[in-house]
Amino acid sequence: MRIIKYPLFYVIGITIYLILKFQWRFVLTYLFSEPKAKKIDPEPISNVYKNDEIALVSIVQGDNIYEMLKEGLGLLGGLERLDIKGKSILIKPNIVNRYPSPANTNPLVIKNLIKILHEYGVSKIFVGDMSAIFALPTKKNAIKSGLWEAISDENMTFIPFEDYGWVEVDIPHGRFVKKAIVSEFIYNVDRVINVPVIKTHSYANYTISLKNFIGAIHPQQRPYFIAPDFWDEVIAELNAAYTPHLNILDGTKIFIKGGPTRGTVAAPNLIVVTGDRIAADVVGLSVIRAFGGWERLNSMDVWEQRQIKRAIELHLGVSNPSELKIVSKCLGAGKTDFDKLMEKIHHVLNNVN
Repeated sequence: MRIIKYPLFYVIGITIYLILKFQWRFVLTYLFSEPKAKKIDPEPISNVYKNDEIALVSIVQGDNIYEMLKEGLGLLGGLERLDIKGKSILIKPNIVNRYPSPANTNPLVIKNLIKILHEYGVSKIFVGDMSAIFALPTKKNAIKSGLWEAISDENMTFIPFEDYGWVEVDIPHGRFVKKAIVSEFIYNVDRVINVPVIKTHSYANYTISLKNFIGAIHPQQRPYFIAPDFWDEVIAELNAAYTPHLNILDGTKIFIKGGPTRGTVAAPNLIVVTGDRIAADVVGLSVIRAFGGWERLNSMDVWEQRQIKRAIELHLGVSNPSELKIVSKCLGAGKTDFDKLMEKIHHVLNNVN
């Protein structure tokens, strides 16, 4: 099996693009310099949001994001399960480029999450990501997408990963990746909260919880530089380098076709919360399909998606519908429509025709 197909074309193409944009720093620093990274062996992280070994997933619909977040967390047992008082927290949103939600995580989701974390007495909050290499710097994208305006007055520190150091983590069972070069900030805090947006992706088919971690990976390990025909498998294998303590999916607005920058938009007004990345992705995919979805996603069982299959092989989370339980609540006026939506989600998730 040929696992590396034409990655040089991506290197050349992105290099030319960055040169034309006068981004010499990024060409020299991230494409042609060996990253300095000390090797670490992270401690395993367990999902605390389980009942009787069943991963819990909450889905809340409404109009008030603060209340939706509180309810979604409460349905799982609350932030108390994470033991976050006095701890440092990294919030990892999706800041891939300069465009507004749903190209990136809704800024109000991040703003209200920061407020809730402070209410629980955390010591420090960092908000960090690294944009696509052709869209750098990340801080500029945070400003243009509206995130910076929403959170700059909050008590937090913004961390563009490209301005900080890297660590190396072995991927023992990787077929495409044997080691991951990861932002040091992922391991320098007590808790990591992954906050992706639910959306489709023109190259990776979809991007939710697993794909959001790529923003913490060194640019030389972006999937198109490793194995362009195997984006999904590379994404899953890189995720073996870390485990978020919590996943909060922004489903306020989503892409159901196209993406990651522009696409067909739906507005489910949902917040999805879980401690399991695979559960997060299969539920997020079920939401996309419940709103019509995209043929390339609709033609395949969510559990058969390549990101999901490889992640299951690596034991990154649940492996079938019986290993997760959805708890849901509608905080808005449209409970009948919400019940119909939940029925569709359950049908897709359980492959019910």
